[in-house]
Amino acid sequence: MSRRRRGVMSEELKYELAKDLGFYETVEREGWGGIKAKDAGNMVKRAIQLAEKAAVKKQ
Repeated sequence: MSRRRRGVMSEELKYELAKDLGFYETVEREGWGGIKAKDAGNMVKRAIQLAEKAAVKKQ
């Protein structure tokens, strides 16, 4: 019984990050399953950086 987790990042943010990090073409061609684990990790790392930056601005 497989349960799929609901994504935390919006699709819009994921595509924006993929463009910024240079693997958007891979996502367009092969879907999210086609990216390397390293790219996925870098995407998460960048999303965390953006969230931290936004949190500091709110203070």
